[in-house]
Amino acid sequence: MDEVRLSVEHRSEFGKGAARRTRRAGKIPAVLYGHGSDPKHLSLPTVEFARVIRDHGRNSVITLNIEGERKSQLALTKTITVHPLKNYIEHVDLLLLKRGEKVTVDIPVVLTGEAVSGTLVNQDYDTLSVEVDALHIPEQLEVSLDGAEIGTQVHAGDVELPDGATLLTDPEALVAAVNEAPTAESLEEPTEEEEAAAPAEAAAEEPAAEESSE
Repeated sequence: MDEVRLSVEHRSEFGKGAARRTRRAGKIPAVLYGHGSDPKHLSLPTVEFARVIRDHGRNSVITLNIEGERKSQLALTKTITVHPLKNYIEHVDLLLLKRGEKVTVDIPVVLTGEAVSGTLVNQDYDTLSVEVDALHIPEQLEVSLDGAEIGTQVHAGDVELPDGATLLTDPEALVAAVNEAPTAESLEEPTEEEEAAAPAEAAAEEPAAEESSE
């Protein structure tokens, strides 16, 4: 993973009003914590941080140049809170790292290649949980389905991981499967279950016979 550097500032104001002022100034409120140290309240440059996430993904490890501190800090982007309606970043949680340590992250799974004609690929897992060296987190895990035939299944344990990484997701979890694509005829034809249920449904819809009166 390429080294990513970001110059950040300390924050001395807290609360919703202070957070709004920080965002109006083109910065994002953030907290850096971990390894038993006191949390550091920071403000990140909005444009530069957004570029980091766009170019390197949410598992970005960032070298922070903190205002007034001589020593830079390594941090993992742990949580990004986005406004549900206006889609801007409201807050960021950063996890303090040390070189050589391992972290647990969810890494996106990307399917590549084209399965054979007449198939439909279903992906059940978009990410896999992995323990990996903090400085060697891959942006994504690729699974090739090029030429895959009907019946092909890819489980979590089949996905190739970086050297030294440990899979935490259940290895038997089905990540992707190649199935036969439905045809127009198969969509129109009733299934065996539907055919069996049809007589019972028809009987239930018939009006009950009126009892004869004497």
